[in-house]
Amino acid sequence: MTKATKSTPKPVLTAKARTLTKRQLPPALKTVIQAALGKKAEDVTVLDLRAAASFTEYFLLMTGLNSRQTGALAETIERDLKALNLRPIGTEGASRGEWILMDYGWFIVHIFSPASRDYYSLEKLWGDAPRLTV
Repeated sequence: MTKATKSTPKPVLTAKARTLTKRQLPPALKTVIQAALGKKAEDVTVLDLRAAASFTEYFLLMTGLNSRQTGALAETIERDLKALNLRPIGTEGASRGEWILMDYGWFIVHIFSPASRDYYSLEKLWGDAPRLTV
């Protein structure tokens, strides 16, 4: 005799309902955060875009105070991820240093100058995405 079970649908969690903690982050993202903090990046933020976008899973945003610092951040992040056998699909903006974008496929690193971060305001654009500010 089999017992009939009633299946109750699981609630769908919206992006706002989910929380993001450092413990939940994949090792590659933890490596980026550690490298950024080691080079004195400011306002390091992770946006979880898994429920909001199909082109990537995470944005990592950070600010460097000048083009020398943004360049150093990009070089250090690339070096540290290379040690994990991760290489960017593409890198843009390194020559100017105002907004350096490093595309790793499932995550994208954005390194901004203070003015560019204010102007583009990706945190507002993706305002519903769960975030972690380190």
